[in-house]
Amino acid sequence: MLKILYAVSMEKCDREEILRKKYESIKPVLNERARRLWAATEAEAFGRGGQLALVRATGLARATIQKGLKELEEGIVENETKERIRKSGGGRKRITESNPKLKSALEQLVAPTTRGDPESPLRWTSKSVRQLAAELKQQGHQVSYHKVAHLLAEIGYSLQANKKTKEGSSHPDRNAQFEYINTRVTDFQQRGQPVISVDTKKKENVGDFKNGGREWHPKRKPEKVRTYDFVDKELGKAIPYGVYDPTTNTGWVSIGVDHDTGDFAIATIERWWEKMGKLVYPDATELLITADGGGSNSSRARLWKVRLQQLASYTGLRITVSHFPPGTSKWNKIEHRMFSHISMNWRGRPLTTHEVVVNLIANTTTRQGLKIQAELDQNKYPIGVKITDEEFEQLKIKRDEFHGDWNYTISPKE
Repeated sequence: MLKILYAVSMEKCDREEILRKKYESIKPVLNERARRLWAATEAEAFGRGGQLALVRATGLARATIQKGLKELEEGIVENETKERIRKSGGGRKRITESNPKLKSALEQLVAPTTRGDPESPLRWTSKSVRQLAAELKQQGHQVSYHKVAHLLAEIGYSLQANKKTKEGSSHPDRNAQFEYINTRVTDFQQRGQPVISVDTKKKENVGDFKNGGREWHPKRKPEKVRTYDFVDKELGKAIPYGVYDPTTNTGWVSIGVDHDTGDFAIATIERWWEKMGKLVYPDATELLITADGGGSNSSRARLWKVRLQQLASYTGLRITVSHFPPGTSKWNKIEHRMFSHISMNWRGRPLTTHEVVVNLIANTTTRQGLKIQAELDQNKYPIGVKITDEEFEQLKIKRDEFHGDWNYTISPKE
């Protein structure tokens, strides 16, 4: 019995494939009415399940095929139809074509409340599609909540349920800081000034170690790797520090081999500016950096701020920094717009050498047009560098009224 059902299923699949090939062959010469009449004729000849088979094979709506069947039943009279046949390319235009600003307006609405997993490009929003549609209508965009759901899917959002996690208590000003950062980013972008998101990606062992995920290989011939993940003393680790520009959807990653320090972070930002930034923003006078509150770019790190002062004086840029509140670094743009795609690009592939790491990062792309440049940084960045009170007091720093510990601007020294 199972063999019979399997044979019937395979036969239907073959017939659907034949229908698809036939449709693709004659589609260029069929107008709107001819397409549905042809589909209706084939559905009748197919027998039971014919309409569904035609929908799968051609992509035509079931209602279109049913309309064709009704016309066949009533009889086709040549040249006596009152129906107006649309020319190729006719019909209702996509709402994003008639209103090109709609998609960007929607993303601006959801961006301040964006959530994200560092290892996943999926993002989601706490606002419902009905609320979003209502807010868009207030801005003058006529759109249904059904279309909002489709647009959210196109720009990488998904509807997700709550998930319990052990995160501990959050800072009372967390959401206010999110809004503050979003306002600043928007202001800089509107004025044509560069905005970058920076962070250190997870350190990786270099060598023939297992890397999570799977990759296509000949059957029963997986790539062999070491059983234990002890660090190879000769190859060491790869420390990727990234700079992501959300305005141009481009990034820079320096792969360090020593330590993740404030010196390494600023050296990476300087390389981004020299190799990418100043080419895109030749008239820039300011730079906005969004960063998490810990690590080499910690909001409390003296070395980070002193090296920022040196960078500001070197580039002539007024550098504004906004840190994410404690425990929220995974919501930084670089995490789900760049680092997550790097992780997917090298999944299941051992990072055997630093050159492999550089090439895998540099060849990471997305359908949205992400482009990344990567470079190996073999310089030494010793830990334990002390900054004296005198050095720190010489900073030309202005702290914002709202959380000056998180938001501040460092100006170049004359």
